[in-house]
Amino acid sequence: MQNFTKPAPRIKPLPPNPMFADIFSMFTCVGAIVPNALLIMQHRPKILRAFVQLMGAIADPETSKVEGGLKRLIAHVASRAAGCHYCMSHTTALAQSLGVDDAKLEGVWEYATSALFSEAERAALDVALAAGGVPNGVTDEMFAELRKHWSDDQIVEIVAVIAQFGFLNRWNDTLATPIENEALAVGEKYLAPHGWEAGRHARSA
Repeated sequence: MQNFTKPAPRIKPLPPNPMFADIFSMFTCVGAIVPNALLIMQHRPKILRAFVQLMGAIADPETSKVEGGLKRLIAHVASRAAGCHYCMSHTTALAQSLGVDDAKLEGVWEYATSALFSEAERAALDVALAAGGVPNGVTDEMFAELRKHWSDDQIVEIVAVIAQFGFLNRWNDTLATPIENEALAVGEKYLAPHGWEAGRHARSA
């Protein structure tokens, strides 16, 4: 795995602005902290509000047709394909907050062969893994398998999750968003045994 030096963040996170209190109150899933990714986004308030609105529509538990924990695992696998270690730690924490048990969190890297995952889950995670890379590797065969288990409405939601994290993967890797201590602890517990490290997201000394 590639090693990175520990640079200062390319753009520093701003302190939480009270004008965004309504937004930040929604993002306290990892140790009751606001992600640095959003604190950086404060530099452009309209982008922050628009992106959070999209995130809310995709995650909305009242209208969702795909179980929340699985959506976070889909985001995790897509982020792994993209190589974003910041998002990998956050999606693991999100999945945990929604009740995904430790065995499944630790086994997601072996989802293709693990008995913990159903055929429907494997089909969704296969698409996430293929779609998260560049170029996009989703095949007609993968999509046909996805259709065996999921409706069109559900597939749209699954792909929306992948696309949302396509934005975040590029945002956080480009800006070297510094990883929060709480997210770092999650990564070290569940992901480091499989080769994960904070990399460019490690805080500078």
